[in-house]
Amino acid sequence: MKPSSNKVPRHLGIILDGNRRFAKRLMLKPWMGHEWGAKKVEELFNWCLEYDIKELTLFCFSLENFNRPKEEFDYLMNIFKKEFTKLLTDERIYKNKIKLNFIGRLWMLPEDLQKTLNEVMEKTKDHKNYQVNFAISYGGKQEIIDAIKKIKENPNIKEINEEIFKENLNLNSDIDLIIRTGGEKRISNFLIWQGSYAELIFIDKVWPEFSKEDFIECLKEYSERERRFGK
Repeated sequence: MKPSSNKVPRHLGIILDGNRRFAKRLMLKPWMGHEWGAKKVEELFNWCLEYDIKELTLFCFSLENFNRPKEEFDYLMNIFKKEFTKLLTDERIYKNKIKLNFIGRLWMLPEDLQKTLNEVMEKTKDHKNYQVNFAISYGGKQEIIDAIKKIKENPNIKEINEEIFKENLNLNSDIDLIIRTGGEKRISNFLIWQGSYAELIFIDKVWPEFSKEDFIECLKEYSERERRFGK
């Protein structure tokens, strides 16, 4: 059953977990699962448009992931470059006016990838209907530290409050629902501030196995929850 349109999350976050385990099951190099993961993200775009989800944030690559073997790291960076370059010619982005955004310590990424990310953001910066954020080279604790540094360096800020703090984060909008695939039941340093009142759903399936039926079931479960925000 389709969830009521007024109960669909405005801002959805997904922790894309389980790509490597998926590849291992197929007896492939573990990092080759990221190719399947990327294809699933393409499908996800269509589902979110169908259900009119205004903002989507995907946890693609954490700061801790920099510790992975060099061969896997290089493979991942190439996938990112290829997939984000494809977005520049994806007609869905322009037809639906989707703004594409990248959050995290982007300066830590390879220069050619940084150039691609900046090009994508520049090309879609005026789009207003939807927004997709890719958390890449990202950590929630580090985002908070970086916001504090920005505030300290700004001589015009005399007093800190929640609004000022939010304006200095990578992402200014609160998140309604976080889905994590792969069976782990934690948020792993993802959107700590923005997700402070988010509903959480954990799925045992790994990300490449996540289906449209699973997506709809998550939206349905969200629509049936009562969000009290501490009241």
